[in-house]
Amino acid sequence: MLDKDGALAPNWGRNSDLRPYACDPAVSRGRRYPEAAAPTRTEYQRDRDRIVHSTAFRRLVYKTQVFLNHEGDLFRTRLTHSLEVAQLGRSIARSLRINEDLVEAISLAHDLGHTPFGHAGQDALHGCMAEHGGFEHNLQSLRVVDKLEERYPQYDGLNLTFETREGILKHCSRQHARQLEDEEPDGVGARFLRHEQPSLEAQLCNLADEIAYNAHDIDDGVRSGLITLDQLQDVPLFDEYRAAAESEHPDLAQLPRQRRLLYEAIRRMLSAQVYDVIDTTRTALARHGPASVDGVRQVPALVMFSDGMRERSQVLKRFLFKNLYRHPRVMETTGRAQEVVRDLFAAYTVSPQEMKAAFAEQASADQGPLRARAVADFIAGMTDRFAAREHERLTGRRLLD
Repeated sequence: MLDKDGALAPNWGRNSDLRPYACDPAVSRGRRYPEAAAPTRTEYQRDRDRIVHSTAFRRLVYKTQVFLNHEGDLFRTRLTHSLEVAQLGRSIARSLRINEDLVEAISLAHDLGHTPFGHAGQDALHGCMAEHGGFEHNLQSLRVVDKLEERYPQYDGLNLTFETREGILKHCSRQHARQLEDEEPDGVGARFLRHEQPSLEAQLCNLADEIAYNAHDIDDGVRSGLITLDQLQDVPLFDEYRAAAESEHPDLAQLPRQRRLLYEAIRRMLSAQVYDVIDTTRTALARHGPASVDGVRQVPALVMFSDGMRERSQVLKRFLFKNLYRHPRVMETTGRAQEVVRDLFAAYTVSPQEMKAAFAEQASADQGPLRARAVADFIAGMTDRFAAREHERLTGRRLLD
């Protein structure tokens, strides 16, 4: 907010509607490289803008969610998934009166480190890196915003706030947490060593991620023909809302209108999950009574489903794992995608000059872990179609159309 002379008012960045346990951008733990405040944006709004303008964010449009990018124009990608997580997260954050802008920034950045070909690519790259510390996509997302983005003359990365970076690092092994702590004492790795919770905003993004998966994988699975509405009758979380929608709108049961039935059931399921999280989290906040962000860190996780919703969500996840993620058609593509990643890793390790110059330079300086990490960075940053083209260029074989 500007005062009458056009200067920043003293309370710029403070939101009087926020609860005391919400992250306040005016008292952020700051950036690794200090910067002057922006004249018209809070620190978390500034983070969001940097993420949206990053190269890694643009690449998400051509990175797999479940179905490879070329398999259909209407299937979710990492980009559309991230937008859906941000929308769900902001809606819940508004009701809980925690920081919407921080939730949005974390949501938009949480998958920046994902490999091409979704979890298949991640698993393959983790295997390739087994002797060099493995590969964790959450850690890679942090690596993207801390080191790999090259947009500013003063530093590598995007120089995001501590709170956004903490939220991006959803999971982390103790080994990697110790490495992060050595590089940045009392930084984003510390909570994994202290067994502390992240901010409420970070907790919310984790759950919004799960809610988004539950909904859009049903939609994409039915659209692909790999799962059917009849099969979903075995999933109480979905079928309850399908039955209710069909009862109110009997014409939706007819084949030409079943797409609308699917959308209506998913909409109702999403709303029920959102309201459940809001109510359950409010109850947990009242029970534990954290008075600050630091207070949130010292108590058990507070943003959660009720026990009943958690169980129904797990049933849905098991259904999707068995009937969609392990469907023979998906598994066939998964196998070929993993072969592409393994072949690329082997080729670049032997001939690092085949990579782009910045990665080739780093890889050429070392024969061991640094080379492997440079190769992993290069592959992780690829889109599905670029990885497929590179594989064909280097091997002469086309594994993915």
